[in-house]
Amino acid sequence: MTRSSIELGDVTPHNIKQLKKLNTVVFPVSYNDKFYVDVLEAGELAKLAYYNDIVVGAVCCRIDTTENQRRLYIMTLGCLSPYRRLGIGTVMFEHILDYVKNDGNFDSIFLHVQVNNDGAIEFYKKFGFEIVDTKEHYYKRIEPADAHVLQKALGRINSHGNISLHGNLSSSSSTNMNSRSKTRQYTFV
Repeated sequence: MTRSSIELGDVTPHNIKQLKKLNTVVFPVSYNDKFYVDVLEAGELAKLAYYNDIVVGAVCCRIDTTENQRRLYIMTLGCLSPYRRLGIGTVMFEHILDYVKNDGNFDSIFLHVQVNNDGAIEFYKKFGFEIVDTKEHYYKRIEPADAHVLQKALGRINSHGNISLHGNLSSSSSTNMNSRSKTRQYTFV
């Protein structure tokens, strides 16, 4: 039986080109230089996913404070096609759920998904996301140009110091934190 290792690592100036290359392969849209400057400042909200020490995926988020809410926006979460269905996307998403849970002050998590991306829609639905809107002509240079807005409603810390959640934020993977390298490692047998 072989052991496979999934690790999440920081995005740094030394590996940002790997993120750029990954995004051009995984996503049908291109991201401008400002996106990558913002990602370098995102800290725990931007991670590269390594499968047996090979970069195969990434997640990049930002905090959105529009509409009198504090929400986490998933800008990108993707994995190279040969490495899908190995738990890598789940590890990246659970990292984001852990961040939101530890912060305790988010109303929701949301993202845009191209309307024909059934795999992504099903992935997010299994984590409790719902389609809450459809934006026509959201994308400029790809077809179909429409995007669903998927959202997972959360709760806030109440007056007793408890988090009241609307949905399950539990993480089922076992994790080992290495504080020196800020890398989270998951081992699957």
